[in-house]
Amino acid sequence: MTDVEENVPLKDPGDAESGACKPETSGPTREDMSSPKDHPSRRCTSYVLSVTGLIDTVNDVSKLSKEIGMNHDFHMEEKVLPPSSLEGRVKETMHNAFWDHLEEQLLATPPDFSCALELLKEIKEILLSLLLPRQNRLRSEIEEGLDMNLLKQEAEHGALDVPHLSKYILNMMTLLCAPVRDEAVQKLENITAPVRLLRGIFQVLGLMKMDMVNYTIQSLQPQLQEHSIQYERAKFQELLNKQPSLLDHTTKWLTRAAADLSTPPPSCPDTPDSSSVVCPSPSEAANSPEPLSPKMVLSQGFLNLLLWDPEDEEFPETLLMDRAQLQELEAQLHQLTILASVLLVASSFSGSVLFGSPQFVDKLKRITKALMEEFKSRPEEEAVLTVSEQVSQEIHRSLENMGLAALSSDNTASLIGELQNITRKENCVHSVIDQRIHLFLKCCLVLGVQRSLLDLPGGLTLIEAELAELGQKFVNLTHHNQQVFGPYYTEILKTLIPPAQALETELGSL
Repeated sequence: MTDVEENVPLKDPGDAESGACKPETSGPTREDMSSPKDHPSRRCTSYVLSVTGLIDTVNDVSKLSKEIGMNHDFHMEEKVLPPSSLEGRVKETMHNAFWDHLEEQLLATPPDFSCALELLKEIKEILLSLLLPRQNRLRSEIEEGLDMNLLKQEAEHGALDVPHLSKYILNMMTLLCAPVRDEAVQKLENITAPVRLLRGIFQVLGLMKMDMVNYTIQSLQPQLQEHSIQYERAKFQELLNKQPSLLDHTTKWLTRAAADLSTPPPSCPDTPDSSSVVCPSPSEAANSPEPLSPKMVLSQGFLNLLLWDPEDEEFPETLLMDRAQLQELEAQLHQLTILASVLLVASSFSGSVLFGSPQFVDKLKRITKALMEEFKSRPEEEAVLTVSEQVSQEIHRSLENMGLAALSSDNTASLIGELQNITRKENCVHSVIDQRIHLFLKCCLVLGVQRSLLDLPGGLTLIEAELAELGQKFVNLTHHNQQVFGPYYTEILKTLIPPAQALETELGSL
């Protein structure tokens, strides 16, 4: 999605689309707001009912405000229907019929301005909705320039000047549109056919309305975020008052995270365990467990959620609303693990010259990502066969185009064999890359995304952009969760971390 210019003077939108003659503007679309199925449950207990009630109640009211608060880049965009789809064809047919009907009315003798008046009324409402409260002068100009009572009188006498009014509207759009829409408005000035011009005006006004919505969202983001935090916490507290055991699974989750941090790290330095890694710098891992701190326990707990067994129903209550999104992040992490593994294996066979070409790397990434889409419909073991063959062919083709020596038949067979096993978790490359991505995510939680990107672990530099996106989503989700449920986590962690040890780690961090 394309971000909207932040200097657009906009206010809260109003739905200006009404009337019998409906033009083809459309307001912002929203994703389905129905409550997701957070987890399978086979036990009809009051506990499960309480948790389900939390999900349904809070999701219905605050899902959108929560998403806006968590994602600083959140914005709406118009739903574009595929032209080949049935809905797309029906919509296009109806729009064409409307504009054809309008043209027939304007060309009739005498002209029929009934639909034209409805369009002008709607245009006026849209223009007024784009104004800030302080823009009284422009408001008066629009009210005067598009005075509907006067326009109706002109229409009754057959004197309504549609081309002149269209030019007036274009001038107003030039004043009110975001800089990103200047070119679109300028193109409309070259259109002389009245109906075609009106159609173009409505298309650009639809974009301007979307700009307005996104600007308003950005302006209200702090308030929406605070509202979401307070609302979720209040609803959870209501349920906790009725069901005192509502934090049992959360306590077990944090207890497990603290135990993971106390486990000695593996002896192999090439496969760091995320549960034993502390991030004094993004690429350094401690060789011995660090004293427990609330921040490290929470970070480890959040990482464990990305490895959660789907059959384990003891999911922390404080994260049930985020479970669907965590599963999406887990799937994205898995895909990045395979992508980075494929690139690492391919680079070991094709050499630094080929992988020194950004164009080749980008093309290989596009090919691999496209083929990985088949994982959704086919077993990974089968789909990866296609990946290995296509990657091998692309390497051969690129080596030949660059005048480099081709791979031998033995190397080609080895390359394909390595790639065919890349999705297996026990595969050495897959295992190392997976653990390094977890290390990166843990560093993101402790140090932040940008600092963690400064010194990526080996094998991850080729997917830096994808890691940055994943890391930011993970940080946004966990940060919002801590803001909502921080007081509950604090009380639980007091029982897990000895006071002297907690004080020592706090002083050390200072």
